[in-house]
Amino acid sequence: MIVPRSDIADAEIQQFFETHWGSSKMIVSSGEYDCITLDGYVYLDGDEQIRGLITYTLRGPACEIISLDALDEGIGIGIGTRLVERVERRAVDDHCEYIRVITTNDNTHALLFYQKKGFRFDRIVTGAVGYARKRKPTIPLIAGNGILIQDEIILRKGVDANPGVR
Repeated sequence: MIVPRSDIADAEIQQFFETHWGSSKMIVSSGEYDCITLDGYVYLDGDEQIRGLITYTLRGPACEIISLDALDEGIGIGIGTRLVERVERRAVDDHCEYIRVITTNDNTHALLFYQKKGFRFDRIVTGAVGYARKRKPTIPLIAGNGILIQDEIILRKGVDANPGVR
């Protein structure tokens, strides 16, 4: 079941971020965010445990996804897809022109996921992670896959007010 992030206690959301990100603070080239304060959606399992969480911000023509976590990847539930689709519907309702997401050069899983959802490369911000690391020293230098984490990749998708209609 998907519920608005505001339906879940801040302490529970904080614990989720600390467990999976080390902190609820995100630093990307578009700004610094405390995900506890952002709008979003939560995917709860049958025991009402958080299995997925997406946060976003609305600014002018853009809806920017700030974080996305899906704990049950690869088992066919489609938590990440459902959460992104919910944000896409919100972007339509708020008359956004596009949805943007920023990830790092090492995150090949996210790059594949978002491209499959229709996102396209918009630009690369070289050295952006070095700048973020100065403000948040806990950002690792090297990812678990052995890739040096140094650049941001911005992906973008136009908002379609009439999905399925071509």
